[in-house]
Amino acid sequence: MQQAAEAVQAVRQGRSLTDALARCPPALRPGTQALSFLTLRRLGAVDALRKLLAPKRPAPRVEGLLLVALALLWPDETPPYAEHTVVDQTIKALKDRHSSGFVNAVLRRFVREREALVAAVQADPVAEHNHPLWWIEMLKADYPQQWQAILAANNQHPPMTLRPRAGAEAYLQRLTEAGIAARKVGVGGHEAVALERALPVASLPGFAEGEVSVQDLAAQLAAPLLLAGEPPLNARVLDACSAPGGKTAHLLELRPDLDLLALDADASRLARVRENLERLHLQAETRAADARELASWHDGRLFDAILLDAPCSASGIVRRHPDARWLRRREDIDQLAALQAELLDALWPLLKAGGRMVYATCSVFKAEGAHQIDAFLQRHPDAQSLDVAGFTGHLLPLVDNGPAAGTDPAGPSDLDGFYYALLVKSR
Repeated sequence: MQQAAEAVQAVRQGRSLTDALARCPPALRPGTQALSFLTLRRLGAVDALRKLLAPKRPAPRVEGLLLVALALLWPDETPPYAEHTVVDQTIKALKDRHSSGFVNAVLRRFVREREALVAAVQADPVAEHNHPLWWIEMLKADYPQQWQAILAANNQHPPMTLRPRAGAEAYLQRLTEAGIAARKVGVGGHEAVALERALPVASLPGFAEGEVSVQDLAAQLAAPLLLAGEPPLNARVLDACSAPGGKTAHLLELRPDLDLLALDADASRLARVRENLERLHLQAETRAADARELASWHDGRLFDAILLDAPCSASGIVRRHPDARWLRRREDIDQLAALQAELLDALWPLLKAGGRMVYATCSVFKAEGAHQIDAFLQRHPDAQSLDVAGFTGHLLPLVDNGPAAGTDPAGPSDLDGFYYALLVKSR
């Protein structure tokens, strides 16, 4: 619990959970991650509870343990631990007699008065939905009928989805033979495999040999969308913000002949692209550079196709990264939208006449999706946006991803939240 408490407090101080977990001893990391995810998915509620039960803010170490313990004691159909175990382990983690009495009193009061205390804090929308208020308000404005369902979906466990090279049916058979429960999933005619229970990648048949990759179903749509225009043999393709390399690899799996340049501004993250390509036995040119600074990387040749998976708020993948909602600020969205516009404007002139660009973000905010592309089309009259059913537009992390969805989902969606636009350059 202590490691999870430290990780949660690190996020509250502005550090990413990934960085915090990296400091955790490897043997404790899986358990620490599970507790941290649970607490961050309930942070709005348990923070409000802490303020109600202990108006005077305790020391950071004590507060962190309280937050984790309250998250574990929050009403749950299948509680991960018995109440007495949570209280006992929290007290043991404190190792401080003075604080132990205080924490014991707080937790036991919550257990006694749980129903009334839960009702009291849930009058606050941040506690009810476990998202910052500005985030809730943006979703309300963008999706008047669906915002509550999106918020609820963000607090669900995401599926572990696979991209098999030999096709979904063949790999599903391999999993069945290995005793691994899975099902076929798909959208827009593209098929993948979702596991019934997440597993270490080393347990997946053929993973080390490059026969399968882990990638969300929504992220798997980028490569087939870009290549549906059937670029010519040895087509020159740019993956402009390529790390960690899942979409780069998928492009090459579909078309090994591509002359592909994988670009990323972060040299350390670009190393992940190379590692992924090596495992999958694929080849591409990789270069660390800011895509906007053409003089640092562009050789003057135009591209047949460009994939711009732009930096964004990650508002569509918060069920995988529950810290993102607490790290982002409202002003970040405007700054990211400005960066996305700069990337679009810088790369569009590099596309051949008749070429295709796919603009993608793992965001549900329309400022980073539909509104961004509407503004781009106004600036570039030689650009046309094409709709492709099941692929383009805002994909939402809902069981019913259609426009009529307006109720809380019955279970996790097969899709993360994403936005895709397919742009074609007139001749």
